[in-house]
Amino acid sequence: MTVFSEFRKVLPNENCVYFGDTKNMPYGEKTKEQLIEFSKRAFEFFEEQNVKAVVMACNTTSATVYEDLKDNYSFKLYPIIQSVSKIIAGLPARKIGVFATPATVGVHAYARGIKQFDPNKEVVEIACPEWVKIVENKQENSPDAFLQIKEKVSRMLEYSPEYIILGCTHYPYLLKQLSELADSKLFINPAVDFVNYIKSDLAGRDMISDSEAKGFEHFYASASPEKFKLAAEMFYHLSEFPQKM
Repeated sequence: MTVFSEFRKVLPNENCVYFGDTKNMPYGEKTKEQLIEFSKRAFEFFEEQNVKAVVMACNTTSATVYEDLKDNYSFKLYPIIQSVSKIIAGLPARKIGVFATPATVGVHAYARGIKQFDPNKEVVEIACPEWVKIVENKQENSPDAFLQIKEKVSRMLEYSPEYIILGCTHYPYLLKQLSELADSKLFINPAVDFVNYIKSDLAGRDMISDSEAKGFEHFYASASPEKFKLAAEMFYHLSEFPQKM
C-alpha cells in the first residue's frame, strides 16, 4: 500500500485492481517455490481482470520470482527492484545500504541490480525479518520494537552508507523511528522513483490513460478482508471495502 499510495499521486486516472495476499503473508520468510505459486495465482487473477499492466510492489517477489514468470502473461509487468536499480545506481554515492527481507537479501537482488549499471558501487544488505511484523501489529512505538530497529540501524551505520534503501514496502512506515537513529536524508523509499518510472514507461508505450476522471479502485484480499482494510488504511484510505478473492 505504500507503493499504491505513491502510484495514485502520480497516476490518479488509471483504473486499479489491487490484490493483497493476506492469507500467505509475510512473503519475506517463504521459499522460492511458495512465492512462485502465490505469484502465479495472483497473476492469473489479474489476467481474468484483463489488466494492461501489473505492478509488482513487493520487493521479495521482484527479487525471487520475476525472472521465472516475466514472459508468461499478456500484461506488462513492472517489478520494483529491477525498475529502480538503474535510478539508484545513478546516485552520486559509492556506498549504498539496503534494509530488506531475508528472501530479498538472500538473492542479493538490490546488489545485483545496482551493480549491473554501476559495478563500482558497494552495496551492503541487511535482513530485517522482524520489521514487517512490527508494522503489521502496530508495535512501532513499543520499546522492544525500537531496540530491534536500533540494532539493525547501528549495524548498518558501521559501514557508513551514503544512502539506505528501504527495500520492503512496509519499511517506509518506520521512517519516524529510523529518523531518530540516523539522518532522514539517508533513507530512500524506492516507491517514489518506481511510480515515476512506471508513468514514463506507460506513456512511452502509449498505454497511459487519457481519461480526465479519477480511475476506479477495486481491492481484493486472499483472507480476512476486514483485517486487510484495517492494515491497509495505515497507508492509504480505501475507496471501497475489500472483497475476498
